[in-house]
Amino acid sequence: MNLAPTVDEEAFRQEVRGFIRDHMPADLAEKSRRQFHLVPEQALRWQKILHSQGWEVPAWPVEYGGTGWTAVQRYIFEEECALADAPFSMLSGVGIPMVGPVIYTFGNAQQKAQYLPRIRSGEDFWCQGFSEPGSGSDLASLRTRAVRDGDDYIINGQKIWTSVAQHANMIFCLVKTDTEAKAQQGISFLVFSLDRPGITIRPIMSIDGAPSLNEVFFENVRVPASSLLGEEGKGWTYAKFLLGHERFSLAEVARSKRRLERLRAFALQVREGQSPLADDVSFRLRAADIEIDLLILEQLARRVAWEMDMGIENPGGASILKLRGTQTIKDVNELWMDALGHFGLAFEDMGDGSHGSPTVPEWSQGRAEEFLYLQASTIYGGTSETQRNIVAKLIYAGH
Repeated sequence: MNLAPTVDEEAFRQEVRGFIRDHMPADLAEKSRRQFHLVPEQALRWQKILHSQGWEVPAWPVEYGGTGWTAVQRYIFEEECALADAPFSMLSGVGIPMVGPVIYTFGNAQQKAQYLPRIRSGEDFWCQGFSEPGSGSDLASLRTRAVRDGDDYIINGQKIWTSVAQHANMIFCLVKTDTEAKAQQGISFLVFSLDRPGITIRPIMSIDGAPSLNEVFFENVRVPASSLLGEEGKGWTYAKFLLGHERFSLAEVARSKRRLERLRAFALQVREGQSPLADDVSFRLRAADIEIDLLILEQLARRVAWEMDMGIENPGGASILKLRGTQTIKDVNELWMDALGHFGLAFEDMGDGSHGSPTVPEWSQGRAEEFLYLQASTIYGGTSETQRNIVAKLIYAGH
């Protein structure tokens, strides 16, 4: 297995880099550098630009609007977007990376025609209803019920930690449709709009000062039976499929590389009355440790992408990548905060879920909210403990 870039891959990288250079709005890149929490309109600007090029859903099959790129090419594309400070795709909702693949894989023809074009264009903004109080990593223990009533389901229950629900108009949910079946077998996957009577969204203010997370309550909410995706009772299967897609992107290897690159540039600057931070041995050693981790993670990401292209099943690869990638996210941001000192503490809450640029040095802007929010990176998408359990079971299976 040779993971070195091929001539064609390098040519593809140059094509992507040229497009981003010519089409990325300078003000959007600047906002992305300085503000961790962009409002949806800002992130959707970039999605619409990619949509005009036909690049907005690179991982989807060609028949549903995808590019036909290999997994390695998609990794290169994400890396170039990160290096250009393009908005993170998750900020445009979870339609493209998460529910879209579930719909085109398991949905019926009507659902594909109804939902996929609106996901691609950005007309629909999706959120995910999985976690519940007491049912975070253990999704099989969820208690939200959906009872069939003629041509409808009636939903009662609660979801929590629902990212960007306050901006979303669509949600996909795991619900109990059969309380007599074994936990995993009684779960179904529903997709529906959030404008239905009986739905209440309550923001959760997190430590970074932004309500990016929410509680969502369902009280006798009626949704049509056509909201059922795939088969009743197969929601657990669809959820595992979705989480496998999610964990690859949540490692954010390319974005961690970009964060470290910017940190190194900051460390080389001459500080008033002091030598550059890059002269500090402790800083250099910590930065070198992170760089080594990122080099390893980059090779792992390329290997996982290569295996996807070769059709090789490696269920532990995405878990290892998510486990180590999210820890490196935290390591980079902790070093940033230590490097900035008291300047790193400043950010300005704009009151709409986004943050502005406070009157502190440019290098400080956006770092505090990024550091605080990404403390959760080892939790969302499956905790580090869950990833270790997955890997351990694969290692010791059959022993």
